[in-house]
Amino acid sequence: MYNRLKIILDTDPGGDDIFALLWILSLVKQGFMELVAVTTAQGNVNANVTFECASQVLGLTGFAQIEIGKGVIFTSAEIEDAAYIHGVDGMGGLAATLPAGKHKYSTAPTSDDLIIEKLNAEPGEITLIAIAPLTNLAAAETKSPGILKKAKEIIIMGGAFRVSGNVTSHAEFNIGFNAEAAKVVFNSRNDIVILPLDITSQLIFTPEMAKDVSQVNPQNPIAKFILELNNFLTESSLNYRQTEGIKGFLVHDAATIAYLCYPETLLLQRARVEVETQGTFTNGQTIFDDRHYPKTNPNAWVSLQVDEANLLASLVEDLKVLILGEN
Repeated sequence: MYNRLKIILDTDPGGDDIFALLWILSLVKQGFMELVAVTTAQGNVNANVTFECASQVLGLTGFAQIEIGKGVIFTSAEIEDAAYIHGVDGMGGLAATLPAGKHKYSTAPTSDDLIIEKLNAEPGEITLIAIAPLTNLAAAETKSPGILKKAKEIIIMGGAFRVSGNVTSHAEFNIGFNAEAAKVVFNSRNDIVILPLDITSQLIFTPEMAKDVSQVNPQNPIAKFILELNNFLTESSLNYRQTEGIKGFLVHDAATIAYLCYPETLLLQRARVEVETQGTFTNGQTIFDDRHYPKTNPNAWVSLQVDEANLLASLVEDLKVLILGEN
């Protein structure tokens, strides 16, 4: 583990986003991380829903004091949201079983303003983890040019390089939903960390893993929530196809936390990454140039290999910590 890390999580919960948030909160509980803010985004579901979902999860886990930003509104012209996967509430209908969130959407700051505020307050100290369409980050960069360089690091779950996309044959959802925003972010600095479908499509969280977590404290509300959310996502026929028939669902976004806290599970390489924004059939495609040639001007570190067994084992063990000692 690294020393305590300061994090802003930009997210559009969403099932795998929720598991990434829970992993971060387990690391906060252990003293390895400080979650400075959660900036919600429009993507998997509408902006007001991602905000409420994040608020409910923070409340459930005892972290309601963490500030939340509301997403910059962007409606994709080509890609629909993913409510058909995650449910209209972002969590498979489980929102009705949780206490209402304590954060107020009407008075919350917008996510781009919150990013600008936090990065200006502590330049070079906060890592941005982006597991949603990059609308908020691009809006912050457009409003305050150079602000993204004030992040200690930017880690993105997105893109597809040597595998097919998951919303078109070329585009991964987070990039394809707002390709222009992705282009702005990728051009903002030369050390973006990208964790694409190439590796995240191997991260299958199974019902057995959820049971392993819950058994350490079966009556804990968080344990019950993990089991129920896992059941919903696992039973989705679409997720079943994505896992090639293996019972479970893909925790794409978990790769970002593994990069920070379990880097031995990932292998990265230097590359130039561009985003297609003009193609009729290829909009949102991520272009990968890893030639060792000075004129390529690399702007990213890209992971194309993962030790999925150890990554998932680390996730399971940390989630156990989140529910231990809670009533």
